[in-house]
Amino acid sequence: MNDLPADRTALLATFERLRDAARSRSPWSVRERRSRLASLEGAIVRRRKAIRRALWEDFRKPSIEVDATEIVTTLTELRYARKHLRAWAAPEPVDTPPALFGARSEIRREPKGVVLIVAPWNYPFQLALAPLVAAIAAGNRGLVRPSEKTPHTRAVIAEIIAEAFEPDAVACAGGEGDAAAYLTSLPFDHVFFTGSTAVGRRVMTAAAETLASTTLELGGKSPAILAPGADVAHAAAKIAWGKGVNGGQTCIAPDYVLAPRESVAALAAALGDRFAAMYGASPEERAATPDYCRLIDTAAFARITALLDDTLASGAHLAFGGGRDAATRYLEPTIVTGLDFDAPLMREEIFGPVLPIVAYDDLAEALARLRTFPKPLALYAFGPSGRALDQIVAVPAGGVTVNDTLLHFVNPALPFGGIGASGMGAYHGRAGFVALSHEKAVVRMGPLGTVPALYPPFGARARAAVTLLERVLSR
Repeated sequence: MNDLPADRTALLATFERLRDAARSRSPWSVRERRSRLASLEGAIVRRRKAIRRALWEDFRKPSIEVDATEIVTTLTELRYARKHLRAWAAPEPVDTPPALFGARSEIRREPKGVVLIVAPWNYPFQLALAPLVAAIAAGNRGLVRPSEKTPHTRAVIAEIIAEAFEPDAVACAGGEGDAAAYLTSLPFDHVFFTGSTAVGRRVMTAAAETLASTTLELGGKSPAILAPGADVAHAAAKIAWGKGVNGGQTCIAPDYVLAPRESVAALAAALGDRFAAMYGASPEERAATPDYCRLIDTAAFARITALLDDTLASGAHLAFGGGRDAATRYLEPTIVTGLDFDAPLMREEIFGPVLPIVAYDDLAEALARLRTFPKPLALYAFGPSGRALDQIVAVPAGGVTVNDTLLHFVNPALPFGGIGASGMGAYHGRAGFVALSHEKAVVRMGPLGTVPALYPPFGARARAAVTLLERVLSR
């Protein structure tokens, strides 16, 4: 330990403190878990103004969006867990086969131990503390590592954790650069990571070295798909809102739109009208609005504007927006048409306020092609009820919202997670409690126990017992 740099020495000491407490002390009762969640709730509520201010200072996130997408969503998750925790934690009786006559079987969900939560910068408050809610509900101790890209928010999170928890229950990790990579190399019992697919692969590789279980909440190119006959104005309103939230820096934001060719012009116009209504009628008004946040850093600004410029240079059409200011990392809500799946904007997740619209001529052919792509974290289906809408909903994705965007994320009764390249595992509500618990199988045998005929030495009685056992188990 003395050979490590100072920041790693501190991180290791924090991990060992949490691990030693998890190993040496009895698991928290349901009452103790609910009490800790109540302490967390109180610490959050008391710092509403500080949370809003921190996110504005980090990337000009509007206070209403902070409340709606950071504070309220976290408190909803927390209160839902407190309400249902006793039922989730109760032993669950399950069927017992006739061959185990007289026995009772149950599942007990116990804490895994110490959970590492590596949070991203785009929703730096919610995506640090909502997974912590699941960890505490399941009885785990936790180490939260907020993103260094949002230092003001990280400072508030550290204050909240210090107030709400004992140092050997939950801690907040600092450190810059490779601190998160170092933490994932330590033998945590579970690693919960939210971020890019590329980094998620590295986290999973590191977890394999310590055999830690993982939850990976990643991303991908989440499409919004209009079925033939979809209400264009309705779809435009919902897609524009879903894209504009957080400046498009949302892992489940509509990344692009797939629309019937005859609807593309009307859709682009309607989307432009919605962006103008939300953020300002003129480019100058949109640049000055306090209701639209900025890109997180200069690297993100350079990456997204390069993709946009390369796509326009290849022949695509700028249907709306395109304004930018590198000094303030401002990129206007932007709509691009006249492109196909090979365009630069379609090669990677955009993670910003640029919305391509790709035309299709045949829905079945378009959906067949989508099935060859990596499975996205979210999918948005627009259209009247019927076969076409059902076909869109059936496309593989982590989650789906029909005739709106983002909303499947906010229901704590639904599991949230990706599939394939967009993630592994799910959380929210009971799904998070289960994901961060060990499901222990328990069989309580009656006085007869196992069939003595199955004990060695084996003979005709043992063979007859096995034959009988097979018949009983096959019923």
